[in-house]
Amino acid sequence: MNKHNSDIKIKDLKTIDEFKEFNEGTNSTNDNPKKVEKTEIISTDDTQTPLEKLEETFEFIQNELASELLDKIRINSWQFFEDLVIDLMINMGYGGSKSKAGKSIQRTNDEGIDGIINEDKLGLDLIYLQAKLWQKETTISRPEVQKFVGALHGKRAKKGVFITTSSFTKGAIEYVKTIDPKVILIDGETLTNLMIEHNVGTTVIASYQIKKIDLDYFEK
Repeated sequence: MNKHNSDIKIKDLKTIDEFKEFNEGTNSTNDNPKKVEKTEIISTDDTQTPLEKLEETFEFIQNELASELLDKIRINSWQFFEDLVIDLMINMGYGGSKSKAGKSIQRTNDEGIDGIINEDKLGLDLIYLQAKLWQKETTISRPEVQKFVGALHGKRAKKGVFITTSSFTKGAIEYVKTIDPKVILIDGETLTNLMIEHNVGTTVIASYQIKKIDLDYFEK
């Protein structure tokens, strides 16, 4: 006779060896459990509230999407990546209005600068862009950033954004904290999170509103 009735809960599943092996990545019947390579899975903690489970699921989906975005970018050309960087800057509010944004952008390959965009609608200041389409195995070190900073000095520029599909070394990150002009470093992880936030290369497939009781309504 089956041990469980039709109303199966997570705690019931945890008593089944096969489920424990899948969820924990180990074989519970082996005295010396071997490590099993597994991807991140959503927690099965039945003490979580429905909202906590929803938030955890949402975070899992966002991380998966970010990873897929980075893979898609890396298999494209450097021209595509430079266009993507400009699209992202426009969607973040730089370059002025949508109708004028394209005119405010200058494409250049001059002394380590890949593009220039207006910071605001009036064009009171410029932001200089550097876009590096690198694989994840390669990190961008301080000398690469110094070249970009040197190019900014040559233009008497005050602000720059260095965007890459890779990552930056600790030395590079510490370096930009001590210099003038102001330089922002955006690595692959930050890039994809910004793309998701500002709808670049992504589209909404579902939207849910979480509501609660309006106590003020009932206390009138």
